[in-house]
Amino acid sequence: MSHPAISHTVTERFLRYVKIDTQSDPDSTSVPTTEKQKNLSRLLVEEMKAIGISDAHLDEFGVVYGTIASNTNKNVPTLCFCSHVDTSPDCSGANVNPVVHKNYDGKDLVLLKDSSVVIRMSDFSDLKNQIGNDIITADGTTLLGADNKAGVAEIMDAANHLMRHPEIKHGVIKILFTPDEEVGHGVDHVDMKKLGAQFGYTMDGETAGTLEDETWSADLAVVTIHGLSAHPGMAKGKMENAIKIAAAVVDALPKDRLSPETTDGRDGFVHPTNISGTLEKAEIKIIVRDFTVSGLHEKEKLLKDTCERILKEYPRSVFKLEVIEQYRNMKEMLDQHPQVVDYALEAIRRTGLSPSRRSVRGGTDGSRLSFMGMPCPNLYAGEHAFHSKQEWVSVQDMQKAVETIVHLCMIWEEKS
Repeated sequence: MSHPAISHTVTERFLRYVKIDTQSDPDSTSVPTTEKQKNLSRLLVEEMKAIGISDAHLDEFGVVYGTIASNTNKNVPTLCFCSHVDTSPDCSGANVNPVVHKNYDGKDLVLLKDSSVVIRMSDFSDLKNQIGNDIITADGTTLLGADNKAGVAEIMDAANHLMRHPEIKHGVIKILFTPDEEVGHGVDHVDMKKLGAQFGYTMDGETAGTLEDETWSADLAVVTIHGLSAHPGMAKGKMENAIKIAAAVVDALPKDRLSPETTDGRDGFVHPTNISGTLEKAEIKIIVRDFTVSGLHEKEKLLKDTCERILKEYPRSVFKLEVIEQYRNMKEMLDQHPQVVDYALEAIRRTGLSPSRRSVRGGTDGSRLSFMGMPCPNLYAGEHAFHSKQEWVSVQDMQKAVETIVHLCMIWEEKS
């Protein structure tokens, strides 16, 4: 089914948004973790109101909500499109200077202000699909912010198109922009009752045409070790150093498997991320990842067995293993509502792309939203080389993502 051609605003929006520093802070206890994220959020509210989304607003937690009203007599499920405004703490997001490389010819892209930062086709295979397209990068001194301002711009462009063309039939569409996704708190304060959506899509993926309907299941394991203190001058046969015990536990974990540096595909891992402490007490934080909960439990048993084995050498010391659930594989929820994925794949086809389903070795806001009552796969936004100075996005891929959103809205209405 045809629809009015989109007079795209996605590129202009994207170039505007990336210049606003929205880096989040993993060490902050504020909500959101940085006040500057709201600078973009306030702009988005203004822009939504300017195109007629009258209920657009920013709440006290830094979450942006907006509603596009239904224009059909059909009973269509309420959809949500979601992206996050923050950029990663891993690389500076201040003073981003976006550069548009017109008509990409396949050659290395040497960035403007740091010639040591080079984007090569040999490093990014998707560049082979970008010949003739327009590539946007930063200037080599910062990240770009395509993760996830590409998604933000795509949702805004699609919203603009739908508001300008009421002849495109759709149900109620909810727009959700979250802060702090990069530091694991993206949907902590989303009011699901106020949002009121039955199904959703995050726009935070990579290659054009891809849909991610499976993520890690994730736990945080915290190992606390209580050693035995003694004066170092009189410690023989008495002291059991908690720092050394913790180091021994980490050293005893498998070195040729079950770690990020030795796994790919569907293989999970046990990954120490932090070790701290004193002679008497030390703590190890370990993230555990697998696509299945049973796989998590197997790895957590290995961790427990490792601790027990090491502690046998320190008879007066004890350990405690605490496992904290972080998020679960969205596929558990999406399999109960197959139309959410099926309609997205059809929307991608209608743009002329060949859809590809992927499992992501990570999590998305959609992972948690799915278990908060809104099944929510992750759609491509065209972003590449996340969290780095090599980050790039294609103008044409962003435009395809906008088309995908519009087609999705139409398909849900058609099939209701």
